[in-house]
Amino acid sequence: MEEDTARGPGTGNGPPGRPRDADDETIRQPFDRETSTPERSRATAGQVYLVGAGPGDPDLLTVRARRLIETADVVFHDALTRDTLVHRIPGAVEVVDVGKRADRKTPQAEINERLADRAAAGDAVVRLKGGDPFVFGRGGEEAQYLADRDVGFEIVPGVSSVIAAPGLAGIPLTHRDVSSRFTVITGHETPDKGASTLDWAALADEIRNGSTLVILMGVRTLERNVTALRSHGVDGDVPVALVQKAAWDDQRVVRGSLETIVDDAEDSAITPPATTVVGDVVSIRDDVAAVLDEFEPA
Repeated sequence: MEEDTARGPGTGNGPPGRPRDADDETIRQPFDRETSTPERSRATAGQVYLVGAGPGDPDLLTVRARRLIETADVVFHDALTRDTLVHRIPGAVEVVDVGKRADRKTPQAEINERLADRAAAGDAVVRLKGGDPFVFGRGGEEAQYLADRDVGFEIVPGVSSVIAAPGLAGIPLTHRDVSSRFTVITGHETPDKGASTLDWAALADEIRNGSTLVILMGVRTLERNVTALRSHGVDGDVPVALVQKAAWDDQRVVRGSLETIVDDAEDSAITPPATTVVGDVVSIRDDVAAVLDEFEPA
């Protein structure tokens, strides 16, 4: 097992010298929306913007996302939005946490209604979602809800952790000498769906044939997922990496194999959110990690 804690334990998000639980209004900076953002880039009244926040660091926002956040009337953000990003939202913008956490989960139906209601009231509304809104982010559900009610909306893609997490760890999802394709699955299917739609036999075949498998939200189901792959014939020595909190100040990488990764994750106390990468491309990290400049989060 290899564990990389290049940035060391997290010391809390937010600007230096600010307590993590400080009042947002004392942290967020003043902003002149009339002079700082081109007219064509400003959020429009009565419109909803489904915006990808990327893996969490403000520097990995797209320019479009940043401009809309700065000129919105209200931003509804999820649990994967770092405090550092939230604290950079101008003080004139209302910020609402609608995250889904273990101790407090905002129902999706409530989120949908609030987006539509605020737009109907004439507000420029940003729905800020970790990663990309259409990659396991319920952005499709929100888009359908808004469309059913004739509420205008725009999709603003974000840097998905599917790409960001392996990349920051020095793991290319494809490599012409190793892998020419990759597959992305969720490690946490909704219970409402009933039987799993994941074809583990097909996924195992893909890995054996050189494909890369990326599993999002799979920390709690890691043992089940590994068992499924092994039971369908994937060798135990296939490389695996877990990337915890990519682009956060407590990012960690644990490198192992299908045979060892469950114990490695337990020994390292890996916690969500984390991205699992399975396949020979993980070995590329071994070649580059020593000279890879680590991403420095804001």
